[in-house]
Amino acid sequence: MVLKKLLKEMVVEEIIGNDKINIDAIEYDSRKVKENSLFLCIKGFKTDGHLYIKDAIQRGASAVMVEKAVEADIEGTTVIRVKDTRKAMAVVAKHFYGDPSSSLDLIGVTGTNGKTSTTYMIKKILEVSRKKTGLIGTISNWIGEEKLDADRTTPEALDLQRLFRNMLEVKVDSCVMEVSSHSLELQRVEECEFKVGVFTNLTPEHLDFHETLEDYRNAKKKLFYKTSLCNVVNIDDEDGRKIAEEIKSLPTPLLTYGIKGEGEITAENIIMTMTSVSFDLVTPKYTEKIEINIPGMFTVYNGLAAIAACYSMGIDRKDIKEGLSVLKGVAGRLDAVEGFSKFAVIVDYAHTPDALENVLKSVKDFTKNKLITVFGCGGDRDQTKRPVMGEIAGKYSDLTIVTSDNPRTEDPIKILNMIEEGIKNTTGEYHIIEDRREAIRFALKNATSGDILLIAGKGHETYQIIGDKVFEFDDKKVALEVAREDGLV
Repeated sequence: MVLKKLLKEMVVEEIIGNDKINIDAIEYDSRKVKENSLFLCIKGFKTDGHLYIKDAIQRGASAVMVEKAVEADIEGTTVIRVKDTRKAMAVVAKHFYGDPSSSLDLIGVTGTNGKTSTTYMIKKILEVSRKKTGLIGTISNWIGEEKLDADRTTPEALDLQRLFRNMLEVKVDSCVMEVSSHSLELQRVEECEFKVGVFTNLTPEHLDFHETLEDYRNAKKKLFYKTSLCNVVNIDDEDGRKIAEEIKSLPTPLLTYGIKGEGEITAENIIMTMTSVSFDLVTPKYTEKIEINIPGMFTVYNGLAAIAACYSMGIDRKDIKEGLSVLKGVAGRLDAVEGFSKFAVIVDYAHTPDALENVLKSVKDFTKNKLITVFGCGGDRDQTKRPVMGEIAGKYSDLTIVTSDNPRTEDPIKILNMIEEGIKNTTGEYHIIEDRREAIRFALKNATSGDILLIAGKGHETYQIIGDKVFEFDDKKVALEVAREDGLV
């Protein structure tokens, strides 16, 4: 595509060189640059793309986009200067890949907790209704039946538009995606045309990035100014009610859900078991019996979010019912480890205070004997939640083992001590074992008949980050390995 066409709808502060050259590829990673590429200089958290201009040119970049003065030798290379290269990346990516999101039924799901489960529920419902569906999220990305690795909840704008284009090429017509607060603040979804936006809930998280809860909520709210068909909001959530009030005057219709009587989509006669939930779905048009084979009250909320999104799209009630009933669960979400008979071992991604409390509440209701919890908090992330999560674990667990969970460049002991400050406020028994494998071993050795062991924080993740190194670590696999080593299974 001719460079000049990529720059339409964009405020360009300066162009040095020829804007009529042909661009065959766009990259923001200089290592991926090839001949006739446009290299986008993006300032990240750890480095700055402007430092790699020379490398990009040596690899064949014929044009570079910058937001500050260029010091590298760029003779013969076109330079485009803009105010914000992140925002510009979204625009050029949309043009380069032919504005693919406009040809998809795109559903975005945002909120602190429940995004992943809700997106998988929506995906299953849409597939049952015979729509070929893509998914973008924390666990993995799906282009129809093809599964791709995901390295972040919401990809960078360039990668996102590329995914959309690849979906269209294999006749995908719908896509459901997790939309993180980071992606909204960093303009990764700036040029995405959403049909439906969904808000699940908001609790303190990522305050190392957003600074205040209000900033965090305002970031989430941005999604609902990008939709055209419907905005779906949980009004049982305090921040959801605020968002609903603030966006109700938008041209896009608002559809609310909840179980406390005020939502337009609601659940009555809720029945929970150790393995499932069922309820009477009440909508403005009909009532329907719903069963989901995932336990917990949060499953009711996630189910209502998915139902409301699909209801707004006109999906048949029978497809909604069947889609939720055939869903087999989501990896790393209340994920039972097979092989244990005397006691249960469950792995869950719960890594926020609200998520941990919800999971512990759900599991506690069905624990015949002791509830044992193994968990930690990530390093180089929001520190304020550590004592809060410690107190929650101590409140609901009979035994808590505090351990490492991706300490990254922080001192693991410092993290564990911060968690301990919260547990001290409870009467719950606890132990601190830095080595996560040994923490799981200790928990298994202390589990007896009728106990439930919850290993929280990693869920679907298969790694442990210590310093700047990534080690293989899968909670489910480790639990089984340790149990076999010690003759427990």
